[in-house]
Amino acid sequence: MSLETNIMTHMKEAMKAKDSVALEALRAIKSAIILAKTEAGASEGLTEDQEIKMLQRLVKMRKDSATIFTEQNRPDLAEPELAQITVIEQFLPAQLSEDEVEAIVAKIISETGASGIASMGKVMGLASAQIGGQAEGKTISGIVKKLLV
Repeated sequence: MSLETNIMTHMKEAMKAKDSVALEALRAIKSAIILAKTEAGASEGLTEDQEIKMLQRLVKMRKDSATIFTEQNRPDLAEPELAQITVIEQFLPAQLSEDEVEAIVAKIISETGASGIASMGKVMGLASAQIGGQAEGKTISGIVKKLLV
């Protein structure tokens, strides 16, 4: 089932359950799908990789907002953002733990013979391609830096 069809099904359920937080998150996903489809040069549908990147971007936006609201002592605004993150994450593949990401990055470094921070771009490219949507770029970047230094 495509992401768009899946979202529509969940939206109907959220409407019936009168779950406003889930409905808001699902509408944001639907809006992002429509925007991605109507962009200049966009193909008819989205690939799975594009869908994952879009969902990760939505999660990151909400995490950033929640962090700002928490810093400004506004838990009333941070809580809905955090609740929306859990709704959006349902549609993402299972996330790898930091130890699993570290093992994959260490394997890539040993296979390529990379050393020093100058090789970071090469390792990041390979790691991002291999890990896909199973870890945040920030996490991967931190682990690559730690292992290359």
